[in-house]
Amino acid sequence: MIKEPPKLQIRATIRRPSAEQVGAFKDIPTGFLCDAMGGQGALDASIQPIGGGLDLPTHAHGPALVADNGPAEILATMGALHIAEPGDIIVSAVHGHKNCSAAGDRFCGMMKNKGVAAFVTDGQMRDYPGIVAAGLPAWCAGLSPNSPYSNGPGKVGFGAVVGGRQVETGDIIVADRDGVVVVPYAQIDAVIAQLAAIQELEDTLDAKVQDGFCEMPAVEAMLADGTAKIVE
Repeated sequence: MIKEPPKLQIRATIRRPSAEQVGAFKDIPTGFLCDAMGGQGALDASIQPIGGGLDLPTHAHGPALVADNGPAEILATMGALHIAEPGDIIVSAVHGHKNCSAAGDRFCGMMKNKGVAAFVTDGQMRDYPGIVAAGLPAWCAGLSPNSPYSNGPGKVGFGAVVGGRQVETGDIIVADRDGVVVVPYAQIDAVIAQLAAIQELEDTLDAKVQDGFCEMPAVEAMLADGTAKIVE
């Protein structure tokens, strides 16, 4: 390399979905979104509500603002906080690095002050009591008291692989007790268009189950046409 890259790069133009698009995901379960995207969309199951979701809200939705940190780094997250807008979800990529905090209580307090809706990272966090006091919903891969660095390099407003899935700034993030789901920017309207039908199907099946339904018509059909067989 002839010249060292900047320690921190912040994208000049940040793509964000409209307020109407973001609002369509309020209180939508993550499972509905995966159903609308062919059964996919969730980050790795290691990324869960901090503390098991016992002390903080366990549903958040908003546009992703991606902070692409290196392992044990937070410089990009610092840059994301600098440009964050109310309702953004800061997504901190530390490339799956463990045994080091990707954010702590003061960082969460500052994000809350800025109006950030939630924090998601494939790394760990620390200062759990202080994070609870700050009140910022957070999803992470566990806890570690070790301190991170802020040396860079880092990039803000672009994309990164987080929890095994590419997340781009401007994608919709929806997180709940089941995990974190990413709706790619290009699919937002298509997913929104399916939500009412998915809700109706879910409500119909819920009502049937509550009324005692316990049949498996698909298995009955397979037994009837020979694709399944009962054997001794």
